[in-house]
Amino acid sequence: MSESLYLPEVATKAEKYQVILPQIESLISSETDSYANLANVAAVLREAFGFFWVGFYIVKGEQLVLGPFQGPLACTRIAFGKGVCGTAWKEAKTQLVPDVDAFPGHIACSSASRSEIVVPGFKEGKVWIVLDVDSDQLDDFDQSDAFYLEKLMALVDQYC
Repeated sequence: MSESLYLPEVATKAEKYQVILPQIESLISSETDSYANLANVAAVLREAFGFFWVGFYIVKGEQLVLGPFQGPLACTRIAFGKGVCGTAWKEAKTQLVPDVDAFPGHIACSSASRSEIVVPGFKEGKVWIVLDVDSDQLDDFDQSDAFYLEKLMALVDQYC
């Protein structure tokens, strides 16, 4: 794939995901460097949807450590079970948070973040990474996001 991304001018959220997923697979399946792949995945998601913040946290010991991302400065380390990302890691399942202020123990890396979705990735049955996507709008994520971002993370698990 080239360094360009095809996005339809008018599309539903689901249609955008359907258009970008094959492009992401093409992009990351031909590159062997995981870090480069994660960086491009974050860039594609931000460009396609205009998310406030999108990036990855990688499991290193008992912490999640900041990986490639797009957006403002971020928390560098997150403990197991802490905040939305740490909870996704601990529970090994997607966390869909319509209002981050209502999430017990939310870690406010940015006060502009209002809603969030975090999707874990798996290798050998264990969480090795989480995709964190923040919006500056309340209730900006839904089951459609969860469905397609879980498909995306299956690609990340396979190629990164």
